[in-house]
Amino acid sequence: MNTKLRYASTIAVAATLITTLLSAEGSGVAAQPLPTQAEIVQASPEFTSQPVVQPLPAPAVEAPSDKVAQTPVDAGSLAQLVAATPTPTDLSNELACLAGAVYFEAKGETLAGQLAVGRVIVARAKSGRFPASYCGVVYQRSQFSFVRGQSMPAINKSGRAWTEAARIARIAHEGSWKSPVEGALFFHAKHVSPGWRLTRLARIDNHVFYR
Repeated sequence: MNTKLRYASTIAVAATLITTLLSAEGSGVAAQPLPTQAEIVQASPEFTSQPVVQPLPAPAVEAPSDKVAQTPVDAGSLAQLVAATPTPTDLSNELACLAGAVYFEAKGETLAGQLAVGRVIVARAKSGRFPASYCGVVYQRSQFSFVRGQSMPAINKSGRAWTEAARIARIAHEGSWKSPVEGALFFHAKHVSPGWRLTRLARIDNHVFYR
């Protein structure tokens, strides 16, 4: 019996030692020291935040246009229309010829008289019976007394007379106001009698107009 007791006691002691050793080693996770905050940050994967920027499309470039946008003018009279018409600052060669003819032929006359002269030149250019441009009509040989060769005298462009002539030329060109002798192709000064066999339309200021 003593031998059995000693054997059992030995087994009990051995079991106690094994349990103690296992408790001291643990699972192998708890025995490791906890990482510091700095180590956690250092171990975290780093991401670089960079915005993906796509280049904006280049703005569309409008093709240059040789047309001038016209704003309709609601005028109750020719005087109102002339007053509301902007003074052209850079006349084309054609409008300069038209304005020059109005200036030299009807400077100082009423607006109706100036417009009548301008509309005759426009009508001639469209008729097919005369040159097809304003300059061609104005510089046609033996048509206008103010023309010298292929030029006209210098014009004082700082005065009111030129401003009116330039505005009337624009109105005549655009056809935004009809003259009292619309459709006329000829005119002469009132103090001459050429004896034309044409249809007389009317006299306006210092000119008589025919078709």
